[in-house]
Amino acid sequence: MPRSFIFSSESVAEGHPDKVADSISDAILDACLSQDPYSRVACETFVKSNVVIIGGEITTKAHLDYNSIVRQTIRQIGYTNDDDIFHADSVFICNFITRQSPDIAQGVDARQAPGKATAEQGAGDQGLMFGYACTETPELMPAPIMFAHRLGRELTRIRKSGSVPWLRPDSKTQVSVEYVDGQPKAITNIVISTQHTPDVEKSQIEKFLIENVIHAVLPHELLSDKTEILINPTGRFVIGGPQGDTGLTGRKIIVDTYGGMGRHGGGAFSGKDPSKVDRSAAYMARYVAKNVVAAGLAQRCEIQFAYAIGHPHPVSFCINTFGTNTVPEEKIERAILDTFSFKPADIIRQLDLLRPIYSKTTNYGHFGKNDPDLRWEVTDKIEDLRKLTS
Repeated sequence: MPRSFIFSSESVAEGHPDKVADSISDAILDACLSQDPYSRVACETFVKSNVVIIGGEITTKAHLDYNSIVRQTIRQIGYTNDDDIFHADSVFICNFITRQSPDIAQGVDARQAPGKATAEQGAGDQGLMFGYACTETPELMPAPIMFAHRLGRELTRIRKSGSVPWLRPDSKTQVSVEYVDGQPKAITNIVISTQHTPDVEKSQIEKFLIENVIHAVLPHELLSDKTEILINPTGRFVIGGPQGDTGLTGRKIIVDTYGGMGRHGGGAFSGKDPSKVDRSAAYMARYVAKNVVAAGLAQRCEIQFAYAIGHPHPVSFCINTFGTNTVPEEKIERAILDTFSFKPADIIRQLDLLRPIYSKTTNYGHFGKNDPDLRWEVTDKIEDLRKLTS
């Protein structure tokens, strides 16, 4: 790692078109799991103008009113203004959902099947997953992505409070952090683009966001007169949301994870039940990495493992502490393998994933949230890891 560098990460608000799509997909997943914890869900959403298209494969005993779920999700986001083209009450909804392929189901189900080597639950797909943690923030997450999420969350909180009537749902944030000797030393640049009503002046938007968002949530010691702040740099952001841009489920995978600081295996999360290791194994990797860092075994930790569809064991496992480890990596790896199980069924059990918790994950990152429902953020294996590495 170079001694000095600048790293940037972005976040997007729940009114961003891609996050609208993610929110609908996760709302449908939660609705399925509320009635049938063993639902198999792979739900994709497309939004544009006044159209919502949902598709994918869902096998469930749940009885759902898909249209109602879609409209309620859009309403909660805030697309309910009289001039919204994309409006909760008037969007046109197309449903192309079918059942899960029986060929995939026999690989995932915990049962014998022709050509399947074991009767255990297998991975829902092949692929590689990463988890990451570091000591830069209290959440054990990289500073740039956490700072970007803080801006987005506060902007949304203010909008939903109703105290600033010119704010609208679509927004994006970005923070650039200067690192010296691997540690955050200064915020060099902040970008906020927020949708607004046509009757507000850009100078008013700038003044409000600097005083009530940026200075309210970012560390004062990292801000200075040298910090460049760009607010709505195009000059106008009235047309937003799905009216202005197309949204698709799973298109914000870097926003959802580590802002680019930790690697990503390529699989999206939203709309997928936990039999899909794209989601559940990525959560497990974060759980392991966070416990390693919280135990003081490393300042930075990245975990990677990979799966074959229908197979119950990971085909590879790798740990990287980037030279920040306080005990040999081989000891950490052995302690991890003695403490955690990476079989898909065991991941689901260890993290208690058959619950309707996924709408809590959709916006402002799947990691770094202080919520006991999100079991992959709990650091309950610290003592086990310390004992095994002592």
